[in-house]
Amino acid sequence: MTTRSPSASLSSSTTTTTTRTYTMSVLTTLARAACPASRALPRASLSLAAARGLHSLPALDYSYDALEPHISRQIMELHHKKHHQAYVTGLNAAEASYAQAPSPRDQIRLQPALKFNGGGHINHSLFWKNLAPASEGGGALAAGPLRDAIVADFGSVDAFKKKVNAVTASIQGSGWGWVGFNADTKKLEVVTTANQDPLLTHVPIIGIDIWEHAFYLQYHNVKADYLTAIWNVINFKEAERRFVEASKQ
Repeated sequence: MTTRSPSASLSSSTTTTTTRTYTMSVLTTLARAACPASRALPRASLSLAAARGLHSLPALDYSYDALEPHISRQIMELHHKKHHQAYVTGLNAAEASYAQAPSPRDQIRLQPALKFNGGGHINHSLFWKNLAPASEGGGALAAGPLRDAIVADFGSVDAFKKKVNAVTASIQGSGWGWVGFNADTKKLEVVTTANQDPLLTHVPIIGIDIWEHAFYLQYHNVKADYLTAIWNVINFKEAERRFVEASKQ
């Protein structure tokens, strides 16, 4: 018998809308926070965010063991409860410190913590949503606008997966591999971000966590096996929803 993973404060019925709204607002915050000192983020922006309440760990839409055998229960539970929670805790602490910072200089010093923990929260919130158990359609890419775009931009679905895996595997150290929508070219592109940097240059369609905590307990140092396996639980329905939404803008 399996149990659904716990939520810190969000119900499963509101997670999708909340995550989407939160992600866009924090992406804006981080984009400005990552700018040079002369364009430091105004204190009012983070004060407003703090007034809305603390960030919290989102619930998963599936149990911790639902992605097995491709991603183990042990990995999922540690990844969600421990690693993601640490980013949430760090983000709340950084925002609280930022709101009380006595000078722009002190605010600037906090920007790396905001970027790292905020990015970790954004990236993982997106990541959980772009996974789904095979029994619920994970890994299945049906005919539709996303499949059509993949074939148009990469030649075939297999070529697309090989491209994503190759680019993601080439990341040195920790980071994320992304399938992003380029709003200027209207094409899907494969890009990477280092550490927990969020994707700011494209609209994220699919994100793959290549930090060791995402795979090492099961796949050890063989990234290629993890990257091959994860396609069996990619939530292409969610990816297509993101793609269709991004294409309208």
